[in-house]
Amino acid sequence: MSKSYKAGVKEYRSTYWEPDYKMKETDVLAVFKVIPQPGVPREEAAAAVAAESSTGTWTTVWTDLLTDLDYYKGRAYAIEDVPGSDDAFYAFVAYPADLFEEGSVVNVFTSLVGNVFGFKAVRSLRLEDVRFPIWFVKTCFGPPHGINVERDKLDKYGRPLLGCTIKPKLGLSAKNYGRAVYECLRGGLDFTKDDENVNSQPFMRWRDRFDFCQEAIEKSEAETGERKGHYMNVTAPTMEEVYKRAEYAKEIGTPIIMSDYLTLGWAAHNSLSKWCRDNGMLLHVHRAMHAVLDRNPNHGINFRVLAKLLRLLGGDHLHSGTVVGKLEGDREATLGWIDLMRDSFVKEDRSRGIFFDQDWGSMPGVFPVASGGIHVWHMPALVSIFGNDSVLQFGGGTLGHPWGNAAGAAANRVALEACVQARNEGRPLEKEGKEILTKAAEHSPELKIAMETWKEIKFEFDTVDKLDVQHR
Repeated sequence: MSKSYKAGVKEYRSTYWEPDYKMKETDVLAVFKVIPQPGVPREEAAAAVAAESSTGTWTTVWTDLLTDLDYYKGRAYAIEDVPGSDDAFYAFVAYPADLFEEGSVVNVFTSLVGNVFGFKAVRSLRLEDVRFPIWFVKTCFGPPHGINVERDKLDKYGRPLLGCTIKPKLGLSAKNYGRAVYECLRGGLDFTKDDENVNSQPFMRWRDRFDFCQEAIEKSEAETGERKGHYMNVTAPTMEEVYKRAEYAKEIGTPIIMSDYLTLGWAAHNSLSKWCRDNGMLLHVHRAMHAVLDRNPNHGINFRVLAKLLRLLGGDHLHSGTVVGKLEGDREATLGWIDLMRDSFVKEDRSRGIFFDQDWGSMPGVFPVASGGIHVWHMPALVSIFGNDSVLQFGGGTLGHPWGNAAGAAANRVALEACVQARNEGRPLEKEGKEILTKAAEHSPELKIAMETWKEIKFEFDTVDKLDVQHR
């Protein structure tokens, strides 16, 4: 152990390292991936993480005697090797229930990932998973409506929903933007979407965009006989402005609005989610900024934690990656995220990166949104991976169709319905996907052209943030 470590950090092990600790059902459990500084023993580093994220500091303080430290302290209770790594290990920490304010995701994460991530005794630190006890789950708002209620509101059952992000992201006038929305919706999509950085810029102020998009929704509904929606992004510089935009969206009759939950802020998003429940509005959630936190495999917060966090804060949709598109996404890890977003109870499954059982009680599920570099050739895999309760959201894979937006939307819809029918017939989608799409294209020139346009487009890069079990 280095002299500087001996001089600058107290010996935490005797107080915060308890390998015989029996976890309580009410405890919040967390697992961190830790790479300690050279010379720092694993048990000491794990105990330091538990201490710094609960009741400890760098020296003994006399006020420790004024509280029941044994009752309130966090405890590092287990250490495991990280497969394939000589430096990293998993540290499991249990936190007593009374350390946290009821229903406050903000408070939980201020503790778990606060000062400890800047602690000098560790070289890097990553929060891999959190078990939220049922008492805490029941104090959180959760999704404003959830999967089942949304299907009832939209009268859409038995298949994934189809969306499209309007491109280019920035620069269109409000009227041209609304025109693109109309073409996509009348062509067969269920939703269109503001991209994450479309707020209220000089080229397209938010009220004008809302008006033209709502006109597009109503016109396409009248022509198709289907419910339609556009995710109107209400993310704004202040909460007063967020509510102003949300209230206007409600006033004009739009069914769904959107929030960038990480850049907006967790407390702000929590308030917006509650407003949506109280006002009957569906809430689409974009994860802009997530990769800043979750892409480094050794430091930050794993997306499975951010997905759990969003379900507690509340959202009806959440972007979850695609596995097959242009954005980062390990298949097994993504399947784990999807389970955590949708299911009522998720069992520990290390093959999917899930470290703890998670009981969601009666909290509704969230639609995972597959978005980022997908096109019709990906449809068999997307339906196979995501199943019915999902939103398959194209951008360039709709708007890049040589015949225009409506034709691109029609190609998406025909491909989706062909894959759903084939799946319902028991056919293996990923094995027979080419045959399924080719057959459907015989009756859809829009799909045929889409397949010809994107037949060579693939995004085959090595995944940076793989599950640790894959490094063995």
